[in-house]
Amino acid sequence: MEQNEAAPPPLLVVDGANVVGSVPDGWWRDRRGAAERLRDALVPLAARGLPELPGPLEVALVVEGVARGVAGVPGVRVVEASGSGDDRIVELVRAARTEHPERACVVATADRELRSRVGALGVTVTGPRSVRP
Repeated sequence: MEQNEAAPPPLLVVDGANVVGSVPDGWWRDRRGAAERLRDALVPLAARGLPELPGPLEVALVVEGVARGVAGVPGVRVVEASGSGDDRIVELVRAARTEHPERACVVATADRELRSRVGALGVTVTGPRSVRP
């Protein structure tokens, strides 16, 4: 990285399926709609950040299954997983850490196995409540 090149903002990666599924609000009747509502709720977090990760943030919402095709909006990039959402999250984190090792990165999920996988990459993990409206 060149000296005058600005470091990228901290990265928040959201496990869409896990966060949506963390609240029994009928999301299973409209998975795509639930992913869109989560995406929209993440927009303010891009500007203000989280208690453990001050904004502005780059926010990546990882979607899978029927939620694929949900469009990104200003402040929230939607990343489709063609297979496992967990594998796609690990790929995103690994790429971010490789490109900018000093970059702060947080993954929002309650999935124990995923928490372990990204934790091994030196990433902080937070629960779904921290990103839910």
